[in-house]
Amino acid sequence: MQDKLQWVEGRYDELSEQMSQPETAADPQLLAKLMREHAQLEPVVQAYRALHALLAQKAGAAEMLADKDFQAIAREELDALEPLIDERRHALQLLLLPKDPNDDRNVIVEIRSGAGGEEASLFGQVLLRMYMRYAERRGWRTEMIDANMTELGGVKEATFQIIGAGAFRRLKFESGVHRVQRVPTTESGGRIHTSTATVAVLPEAEDVDVEINPNDVRVDVYRSSGHGGQSVNTTDSAVRLTHLPTGIVITCQDEKSQIKNRDKAMRVLRARLYDLYQSQKDAEYAENRKSQIGTGDRSERIRTYNFPQGRVTDHRISLTLYQLEFFIEGDCDMIIDPLLLADEAERLKDLSESEDA
Repeated sequence: MQDKLQWVEGRYDELSEQMSQPETAADPQLLAKLMREHAQLEPVVQAYRALHALLAQKAGAAEMLADKDFQAIAREELDALEPLIDERRHALQLLLLPKDPNDDRNVIVEIRSGAGGEEASLFGQVLLRMYMRYAERRGWRTEMIDANMTELGGVKEATFQIIGAGAFRRLKFESGVHRVQRVPTTESGGRIHTSTATVAVLPEAEDVDVEINPNDVRVDVYRSSGHGGQSVNTTDSAVRLTHLPTGIVITCQDEKSQIKNRDKAMRVLRARLYDLYQSQKDAEYAENRKSQIGTGDRSERIRTYNFPQGRVTDHRISLTLYQLEFFIEGDCDMIIDPLLLADEAERLKDLSESEDA
């Protein structure tokens, strides 16, 4: 790690020198490129130099131990410096971890009811509301893309977008099977039923990330189904996109405008294809890495919501909290934060093992 840090500091100084040259200032594109790299390296260099300063202080305090008149002061300073050095060292390790390029992206969330019939759909509605409330708490914007509801208000399928800085970083571990244990409203005998719903969290893809050949997409338009009354469209505004090479089908009928529905559907299709290509690209890595928080596979049961006991359990990090009522109201950081910490710990372990190899 020391060699890497010295290289980063050297490169940072080299960039600073290049940016100050007149010929660089005369080339806006080159200057912008150098400034981007400089900005990326700056937090690492600042943390590295701050750690060096603390280590120099520690060395000075250690020298003072030889003088009996200053031993008490030196020990006090050393005791104060140790936690600061550990904190700086840990922060520096986190800065050196490879960044997920998707972390700052907006997300598209897909919720589908699983085993359990109507109860599974009602649980899907609980999850939909939970993520909407969570986004609201973090100041993110949400936009419904498509929803297929049951007569009782349950969610068979729902697709929506969350727009906000760092949305994918905080929600990417929500992908998987969510299990609920509770007494359904339709259950007269008071028996606890187990149902499931699946969640997929996809990073929003840009046009440059995925190139879609228009000839590969079949576009069908039809009349929006709605929930009855005024919400039923009288024009063919709903859109169904079929990506012929992969068989992926996307529908959108949330907007009254066919053009808007098509744009939203293309957004989802692009995200689904980006996720597919990323999954194929990372398949070997995912197979080899035994992550503490699981693979993120959507077939993996990741969490159980037990209503009778008021508990929520995340199986990947063996965390159980008896605060279910707050969690489903959008107070999700109580589990999302430990998941992020577990991922950081696992990646730090991988980084350490790779350096030792």
